[in-house]
Amino acid sequence: MAAGGCLLLLLLPSLVTASHSSPGCKIRITSKGLDLVKQEGLRFVEQELQNITVSDLHGNEGQFQYNISQVKVTDLQLAFSDLNFQPQQHLVFNINNASISLRFRRQLLYWFFYDIGSINASADGVHIYTVLQLAKDEAGRLKISNMTCNASIARMHAGFSGTLRKVYEFLSTFIVTGMRFLLSQQICPSLEHASLVLLNSLLDTVPVRNYVDEHIGIDYSLLRDPSISTDTLELDFKGMFFPRVREDQELENHAVEPVIKETERMVYVAFSEYFFDSAMQSYFQAGVLTIELQGEKVPKDLEVLLRATFFGTIFMLSPSVDAPLRLVLQASAPPRCIIKPSGTSVSVSAFLNISLVPPDRPPVQLSSMAMETKLSAKVFLQGKALRVQLDLRRFRIYSKQSALESLALFSLQAPLKTLLQLTIMPIINERTKKGVQIPLPEGMDFTREVVTNHAGFLTVGADLHFSKGLREVIEKYRPVPTAAAYSSSPPAEPSLDPSSL
Repeated sequence: MAAGGCLLLLLLPSLVTASHSSPGCKIRITSKGLDLVKQEGLRFVEQELQNITVSDLHGNEGQFQYNISQVKVTDLQLAFSDLNFQPQQHLVFNINNASISLRFRRQLLYWFFYDIGSINASADGVHIYTVLQLAKDEAGRLKISNMTCNASIARMHAGFSGTLRKVYEFLSTFIVTGMRFLLSQQICPSLEHASLVLLNSLLDTVPVRNYVDEHIGIDYSLLRDPSISTDTLELDFKGMFFPRVREDQELENHAVEPVIKETERMVYVAFSEYFFDSAMQSYFQAGVLTIELQGEKVPKDLEVLLRATFFGTIFMLSPSVDAPLRLVLQASAPPRCIIKPSGTSVSVSAFLNISLVPPDRPPVQLSSMAMETKLSAKVFLQGKALRVQLDLRRFRIYSKQSALESLALFSLQAPLKTLLQLTIMPIINERTKKGVQIPLPEGMDFTREVVTNHAGFLTVGADLHFSKGLREVIEKYRPVPTAAAYSSSPPAEPSLDPSSL
């Protein structure tokens, strides 16, 4: 038993580490960001409450019979509202002292007197308290998993007019009490549908696992449920690229886990070295980290120098001296990203093979040299796309055969570096120009971005901007109602016949 207990203690740290996978990408939303979401969300709530459907109200008191129908919300005042974080996984939306204006159709029968018309009513002291629970679904997407709601109306009054105004005032207690009950019963179901159906359709627009280009894809699935404090909401994403030829590949994450401490901006996005390393390894495994230049694509000055350098070899190949040159630059291992407070760099090891390609004859290799290159990387945001601009910092070539040949290649150091700067780097930067989308819902963009480097990761602090309203995006992706949701015939209009009352 004692030995078993000791073994469990030894295994416990590894079990804890395994259960807490490090994210390659992390997002923090601050209270400032939540304030912006509240403004846009409040407009959405107003629109939803305006579409409340209230059932008809009818009844009788002695010889009086009444029917209230076609209830419509004409105005809402939701001035006092708050949206707050609530640990551990909740958002609280609270509306106090709101008012809702209504207009509905009246029908009254009193002995032989029949009256129809409209009534304006107002519900005051409306209080709505809603708690949204956020969680990771099976696909690794953020969703509103549950909602609790309480709604109450402190008071309600109606204004009457017409020939039977006194009669309506007598019946106002029954009518207003019934309308108050029916209205309060419709608020929470309306908000529940707005949250669990409509807002979740908006969250469906966040990219989880999609293709970046024809070679690689990215996995933005959540590793765990969101972590919510009183001031922030944090999301841990896998942030791993994968080659499309091996989509089930998992790259183990040994990088430093990003730690976000700032709260000045609305949102912060952090990327570890693992995020960039997985992209470069995926490209390497896809076999696309190869660039070939042949014939006219080889710069003329470099071609002259190469022919002079390898003149003896070329001369011995006569009559193929005038054959075109071919340069093949190929990464020998996945490039590695290094993030320091001073900046971001990428280390690349590659082979450069120089050959002659005589027409209708096999290529003749002149040299195969190793290259070690360090690139400086400028990481920036444009819209929601994370982009990288690379620039050559250090460059070294050497022979794989002998130190003597490495010495002979010394004269090629400068021209080959120029080749990389003027010819190869533009090709690489053109490939990275598109960038990769950061996991935000459609219609939400970044502004005033600032990139900060740390040891092992970098953060992008930004403010948020709604380029599209919630309603616009939701209407675009609104779930299509099933056939069962449609009635076989339209609802019947309230009868004007007094005998039907």
